[in-house]
Amino acid sequence: MKTVYLDNAATTQVDPQVLEAMLPFLGNVFGNPSSSHSYGRKAKSAIETSRRSIARLLHCAPAEICFTSGGTEADNLAIKASVFDLGCDHIITSEIEHSAVIKTAQRLEEEGNVRVSLVRLTGNGHVDLLHLQELLNQEGKAMVSLMHANNEIANVLPLRKVGEMCKEAGAIFHSDTVQTMGHFPHDLANLNIDFITCAAHKLHGPKGSGFLFVNKKLKINSMIVGGGQERALRGGTENISGIVGLAKALELAYEDMDAHKAHVLEVKMYMKEQLENRIEGVKFNGDSANPESLYTVLNVMFPPNKNAGMFTFLLDIEGVACSGGSACSSGASKGSHVLNGINAIEPNRTSIRFSFSKNTTKAHIDFAMEKVEKLCAVNVNA
Repeated sequence: MKTVYLDNAATTQVDPQVLEAMLPFLGNVFGNPSSSHSYGRKAKSAIETSRRSIARLLHCAPAEICFTSGGTEADNLAIKASVFDLGCDHIITSEIEHSAVIKTAQRLEEEGNVRVSLVRLTGNGHVDLLHLQELLNQEGKAMVSLMHANNEIANVLPLRKVGEMCKEAGAIFHSDTVQTMGHFPHDLANLNIDFITCAAHKLHGPKGSGFLFVNKKLKINSMIVGGGQERALRGGTENISGIVGLAKALELAYEDMDAHKAHVLEVKMYMKEQLENRIEGVKFNGDSANPESLYTVLNVMFPPNKNAGMFTFLLDIEGVACSGGSACSSGASKGSHVLNGINAIEPNRTSIRFSFSKNTTKAHIDFAMEKVEKLCAVNVNA
């Protein structure tokens, strides 16, 4: 074993069955789905079959699924539509959301279209529901955008509870579900939610493909104009192979979700135990060490070390692919806005996000731990 990949929250490897499902649409099935001839009809049929498959798994109507290029586009469409089409003048979000949410909200506020409120967070990064209620009680029509599970610290939002709060307040509710789609079941028929998002590459599907769920009670306009595709919600010729791959990836995820969760959680907790036993002074950021959190992510703060500023780079040299999560000791980088948001930054300490998939094994963890232990042997006072 020369390298291990522990950055699955960034992207996952395409499943061989997904690739197999996509290949015909990268070859012989090449028609434009907007064409009326047989080539076009075959392509259009693949899109609508994929849409129905996704809707069946999520318990929603096919017409509620709008295919996009991924989570970022879907987040943008949901937020901008809430303001420009649904009359929201108050966006409620948090400082640890994905940048697609934070920056879109900030831009809309800078342009004078909306005011933005940041809900308070608890010490380990959970949304303060009492403060959320206070914000919902303020004047104006609110749009709440809070992710289902944080991509860095693994905290999980109580979707049902927040949905009920938004319904009572007459607010629009959008949740970025990119990290939980395919990892947790989503029963949209029994949730009060207006928008959710998906990116195929987070669940062993292709990059450049995703969707936005748009509750059928809403009437919104396209952000990308120039064609009538996706029921006039998203202009542009559809990414047929990507859509087919997305549907296949979600189908595979739902086939064995419990077994997948059990395996990944076991790997995650094994790494947590190894870190606690072998690295003195290690900490875990947010709720990532909790078995009830997002089971694909473990965010680790290492003890003071001379390697702190280059820890991620040095792990990569050693053959361990992962993501950094805090400012380097030199102060040259602002580091993770999530860790800054929960005050999880300490001098000469670095935080690393390890994230796992169905392909991760305990042997991969053993390899990574050998390299981690090697780098941690360099004490800051040495």
